Amino acid sequence: MKSLFMRHSSLCIIIVFFTLFLPAFAWSKAPSELQTIQLFFENDLFGGTDEYYTNAVQITWLSKDLQQYEDDLRLPRFSLPFIKALPLSDNPASVHNVGVLFGQQIYTPSDTQTTTAFENDRPYAGFLYGGLALHSKTHLKLDTLEIVLGVVGSASKAEQAQNTVHDLRDINTAKGWDNQLHNEPAVRFSWQRKWRLDSRDWFDFLSYDFISRAGVTLGNVRTSTSAGGEIRFGYNIPEDFGSDVIRAGAGVSAPVIPGSKPWKTAWGIHMFASSQIEAIAHDIFLDGNTFRDSQSVDKKPLVADLSLGVSYNINMFKLTYRHLFRTEEFENQKQGQTIGSLTLAVSF
Repeated sequence: MKSLFMRHSSLCIIIVFFTLFLPAFAWSKAPSELQTIQLFFENDLFGGTDEYYTNAVQITWLSKDLQQYEDDLRLPRFSLPFIKALPLSDNPASVHNVGVLFGQQIYTPSDTQTTTAFENDRPYAGFLYGGLALHSKTHLKLDTLEIVLGVVGSASKAEQAQNTVHDLRDINTAKGWDNQLHNEPAVRFSWQRKWRLDSRDWFDFLSYDFISRAGVTLGNVRTSTSAGGEIRFGYNIPEDFGSDVIRAGAGVSAPVIPGSKPWKTAWGIHMFASSQIEAIAHDIFLDGNTFRDSQSVDKKPLVADLSLGVSYNINMFKLTYRHLFRTEEFENQKQGQTIGSLTLAVSF
């Protein structure tokens, strides 16, 4: 309980800092000329537990708007013929962004104080990865193609990451990491599309929009298809495609209209509600290793997410908190899981 209080206290300090000090910053560039850094932090401690999908971090760099992907000189030249062959790369009505991402995810069973493996509990697992994302967007539609390469197993350093933080915060360390999944190279391809289906202004200062999404993921990490949506309501909602959790094909958190002007006022705030349903054919963190025998559980073929959140933006800073509930992911899971997701996007 003390740890939960400390974590929420840290969140409050961050929000107060952004509220009091960031109005002093302003940008002379148009939003389309800005690069964006997104920092994701997700943890089940916001739900008062320490199990299952227990912690994840990700950092994403997003280029400024590009008329063509080849305009970004940081892309390897050898990759350009492959990128030009993609169906979304030559649409003259779209602008593009290149994204680079790095992250780590940590999974544990419900009982982390036992050294032996439980037959019907989620395996210990970690995932360390990096990837490349290609975004193609108009005002009403965003397509994201993403390739991620990484490693599952002890090479992911999930044990060291989790137990080092627990030691520093005087929390019991997890005792069963010797039972984690074996080392395995990880590959994940994904496509996600978002549509802005509706948006309206009310009383000259309130607005709302509705954004739907659908996606497909392939690879030895995960093979699935998903669909969902998000409704946003508030003051001065950013011209982007909503907020995201750490998922395959996470979208663009920067303004989306080419040549768009800065927001009407320096700040805005909105609430949002979102949902997703995912049909899962393969999940390495539940099915176990692909090429070697390992601990596994019987996964559920359909998983749903429901979440509520609030987002605060000022100039080119956007801070978002989401409280997410996920239904049971495997047989004999004692209950669904509540996860907190905190995201900071900074454009510069």
